[in-house]
Amino acid sequence: MNSDNNNRKAVLDVYKNAHIAMQSISDLLPEVKDDELKNELLDEYDGYKMVIDDISLYLNKKGITPEDIGVFQKTMMKGAIKFKTMIDASRNHIAEMMIKGTVMGITELCAMRNESKNLDDEVVDFIARLLHLEEEYERRLRKFL
Repeated sequence: MNSDNNNRKAVLDVYKNAHIAMQSISDLLPEVKDDELKNELLDEYDGYKMVIDDISLYLNKKGITPEDIGVFQKTMMKGAIKFKTMIDASRNHIAEMMIKGTVMGITELCAMRNESKNLDDEVVDFIARLLHLEEEYERRLRKFL
């Protein structure tokens, strides 16, 4: 795979990671009753949005169209969140759900970072930026357990 294809795949993976996080927060917010946790999730949403906005500028500059999360995946995510919060909508459980998702994102980003040979500096920066953000969110969410 050539450098352009590597950059394209990596930046789209970072975009998807942040997009899934935003979608999860959007699906989860109506179920959150705790104001402090709700504010945390809104702040995280804004952080992911800033990353997506910056990646979107990069993609536009490179003539790449980002792929949306598929309708099936969105429906499955929303259904899983609805089911899990129907069983337990406590602050602790919601924080645990968010931490698990964030750790999955961190894992993907660490693998990307470790495989980031021959990527443009901008793409490497997107990986590092989102990784730092998700590590910070995971740390901050622990106080809600």
